[in-house]
Amino acid sequence: MSNRRRGAAAAPAHGALALRPDQIPRAWWTGFAVALVLLALAPLVVGEYTLTLLVVYGLLALSLAFVWGISGILCFGQAAFYGLGAYAYAVAAINFGESTGALLVGVLVAGVFALALGAMMFYGRIGDVYLGVITLVTTLILFKYANSTAGEAYVIGEARLGGFNGIPGFPILNVPGLPEQPVYGLALYYVAAVVLLLCWYLCRRLSASAFGRLLAGIRENELRAELSGYDVRLAKTLAFGFGGALAGLAGVLYACWAEIVTPEVFSLGVSAEIIIWVLVGGIGTLAGPVLGAIGLGALKGVLGAQQWINNAVVMGVLLVLVVLFLPSGILPTVARVALRVRDGWHRARGRTAQTGGHDGK
Repeated sequence: MSNRRRGAAAAPAHGALALRPDQIPRAWWTGFAVALVLLALAPLVVGEYTLTLLVVYGLLALSLAFVWGISGILCFGQAAFYGLGAYAYAVAAINFGESTGALLVGVLVAGVFALALGAMMFYGRIGDVYLGVITLVTTLILFKYANSTAGEAYVIGEARLGGFNGIPGFPILNVPGLPEQPVYGLALYYVAAVVLLLCWYLCRRLSASAFGRLLAGIRENELRAELSGYDVRLAKTLAFGFGGALAGLAGVLYACWAEIVTPEVFSLGVSAEIIIWVLVGGIGTLAGPVLGAIGLGALKGVLGAQQWINNAVVMGVLLVLVVLFLPSGILPTVARVALRVRDGWHRARGRTAQTGGHDGK
């Protein structure tokens, strides 16, 4: 397929990026309101413990949706920033004795690490294939290192890294300035849900800004954007760092939910799941990957109760089916079908009105 045809095919998925922040479509605000209501009422149907994890998954998927779908940077190592955020929070919470400063540390560590890694790759002119390999290897290195920190020498302040046993017993999220008032259960779920909605709005705002339009231009034709005088490497580095910070925030919320952090947060399984969420939900959108993460996360929980079913096999088969039959993902496909139905309905109404007008004559 030619570049011209590829660009035309991609236009419907990314057309909204040409809007200014003050021109965010009414349909997006409708979707935001629906999401707000659903998240508010979800605890009436599902337990808050499960819901909190699903919201964390949604935020993690959102981080890759921005990096990959909006910026065009395929990262196989989003779990690296997720795990760094969780570990940094646990270590800082033990040393600080409360969560406010530790939360900031977790997000900053993940974001700064992503900025440094992105600068190395983009200013080093690393190609897309090697970029994926580097991010994947980075995750593997962190996974191996976290597993090998079981000795007494691996201590940061008062926090022991714990090796494959991880770090348990750190302070969870608390009311800012009030360490004696922890946030857990239903309160933690609502905090995570609000964070997800705010981050979704922030990503949508950035996507509709001049910076977002630059990222869209880089994604479609990087050479043309560079020849137009834009600093492509800086833009990609900043986008990569922002996505890493979002993943780090998801890691912080996961640590507060699980109350223990183990090397599994760096595992290849986590990295693979994030990519599957984005592909199934719909790359090029922000809501699609979030819905994909929440839906597939819920499916994983249901299948986990069935011992005769292998989760990995089911996820693999589902990914193959989506790639074969819904290559643009579920949400873009549903949106396209809805638009066609609406247009067909309008055309039918128009023909009916014309026929009625002739009969009246």
